[in-house]
Amino acid sequence: MARNRKYQTTATRFAPALRAFLLCALIGGSGVGYVWQKSRIDGLSKQIKDREQKLGALEASNEKLRKQLATLRSPAQLDRRVKELNLGLAPVLPNKVWRLTEPVPDPPVELPASVQYASGAATATP
Repeated sequence: MARNRKYQTTATRFAPALRAFLLCALIGGSGVGYVWQKSRIDGLSKQIKDREQKLGALEASNEKLRKQLATLRSPAQLDRRVKELNLGLAPVLPNKVWRLTEPVPDPPVELPASVQYASGAATATP
């Protein structure tokens, strides 16, 4: 004989509904997580693209400034600037230049084998 629903426990009546709710929550949570992760990846790719463009612009600017510095350091440009500012500078005459040789360091002094080091002081052994 079939039992009446009235005599079933509440856990038996709500178990299928609870399983369906948990399954829907799992699928919905996975979908929300997937969309959130994709939006983060899209945002990061935009940041990378923007920073690569900024890097390219900075490299181009750096190259332009490097060329400008080379131009400003050229002897012709320096002479023109000296004349423009009336500084009265002229190239140095060769007889006014003193050429100095770099001193050669002294060779290291070798101590005799009889010298011993103890507590930071050198003492000779007899």
